[in-house]
Amino acid sequence: VQLQASGGGLVQSGGSLRLSCAASGPIFGISDMAWHRQAPGKQRELVASITNSLSTIYNDSAKGRFTISRDNVKNTVSLQMNNLKPEDTAVYYCYGRITRFYHGLGLELSHDDYWGQGAQVTVSS
Repeated sequence: VQLQASGGGLVQSGGSLRLSCAASGPIFGISDMAWHRQAPGKQRELVASITNSLSTIYNDSAKGRFTISRDNVKNTVSLQMNNLKPEDTAVYYCYGRITRFYHGLGLELSHDDYWGQGAQVTVSS
């Protein structure tokens, strides 16, 4: 199973970016999906999360500016970021709690946490 993120870049303060992340592989199902970010010298933090029933949680800095969404058929999660600020500059990581199937004694399931490779978002002032 892999998570592939895309959509980062450089944008001016007040601008917008959209991050996307696609899960691929022998996926049986995905429960929670999320975006985290890590700024230089800081710990990784949760930005937004979404369950498979589309319930969402945002951190305080993202509320009102960012929107997380997902497509349960395509196994994708996206983050629309509006009114970006220099303090949003970070590497953004997508996350998924994924149940994969594999051939063990029979067809078996494994529940694991998966992370994408990170997408750099830079907001200039």
